Amino acid sequence: METKPSICFYFQVHQPDRLRQYRFFDIGNDSHYYDDFANRTIVRRVAEKCYIPMNNLLLELIETYGKKVKFAFSVSGSVIEQMEKYAPDALDSFRQLAKTGCVEFLAETYSHSLASLTSPSEFEKQVKLHSALVQKYFGKKPKCFRNTELIYSDEIGAKVAKMGFTSMLTEGARHILGWKSPNYIYSNAINPKLNLLLRNFNLSDDIAFRFSDRSWAKWPVNVDKYIDWINDSLKDGEVLNLFMDYETFGEHQSASTGIFDFFRALPEAILSRTDFEFCTPSEVVKKHQSVSALNVPFAISWADEERDTTAWLGNELQNEAFSKLYELEDKVIAADDEQLSKDFLKLQESDHFYYMCTKFFSDGVVHNYFNPYDTPYEAFINYMNVLSDFILRVDKKLKQ
Repeated sequence: METKPSICFYFQVHQPDRLRQYRFFDIGNDSHYYDDFANRTIVRRVAEKCYIPMNNLLLELIETYGKKVKFAFSVSGSVIEQMEKYAPDALDSFRQLAKTGCVEFLAETYSHSLASLTSPSEFEKQVKLHSALVQKYFGKKPKCFRNTELIYSDEIGAKVAKMGFTSMLTEGARHILGWKSPNYIYSNAINPKLNLLLRNFNLSDDIAFRFSDRSWAKWPVNVDKYIDWINDSLKDGEVLNLFMDYETFGEHQSASTGIFDFFRALPEAILSRTDFEFCTPSEVVKKHQSVSALNVPFAISWADEERDTTAWLGNELQNEAFSKLYELEDKVIAADDEQLSKDFLKLQESDHFYYMCTKFFSDGVVHNYFNPYDTPYEAFINYMNVLSDFILRVDKKLKQ
């Protein structure tokens, strides 16, 4: 029997712990770093505009089509903690999805961090922490891995394979694929046991970024048009991976754009007018074989035009803050203090470095999104003030 092509929807769910305005004079005097008001306001808003209505929509689709529809999520530890505090109703609706058996929850770094680029031990520690959290809330130990912002290289993939994962998601970056298509399974160049699912960025971004862009030549996106596009993709592949931010629905693309109605009508059209079967990432790698190894010597991601890591580590400010933070790793372990460890996790969130980005490019709009700072320099100074206080606390603990 011929294997049917697969379509895989994956959504990233994350909100950072935004820092409060932390002045030079606070250093050594006040160790509360977070803007609780902003964090609560934003998480509540996103829960009401996106998480709850979209989760309800997915539950509705699962009720209608049963096991014929499947979806995948990665939900960072940072956003789970915040939902616990500020939006338990949203967290409950994710748990409802988990109970359906039609949704796979993936592993990632606990605090949506960049640890994979600098510290193998911290990376592994966070992945274990996050996997335990996913098991606690969603009832299953994750089998598939996605790194923060789909960051991947041969070396990172080999580490992920060593942790026992058999599949991983990353970006179908043009400069890596060359003439190859993202619509196949590939394998890690060091350890071929790790299968790679590559994002089809054109068809993903048609929904995530271009859905309401009236200046785009192909606007508006409707179900008929989109079905034609995905049928076209079948000419060159076996798997269509549509990976995007969950906030696409209701937040980046507001309800008034028709994004919810579009997604409500999409599964029926996919099931009746294409050959695709909905699959979770773990099902995709069971069903399709890898066609070849993929060589990725330098880290790629799904960010910006460049699809590299320069959105977080592309300038001196970012590199200075990043190296100062990770210089503390051994000290934080030695201090063995619960509150210091928690703060260390939160200070590793990639968003803090993203706010220091000085590039202006097609994704600038997204960089400004949820950004509490007016300039990258302000973001840097604020972060370094917090870090200075954190260093004092770590040193004080070590002297005790």
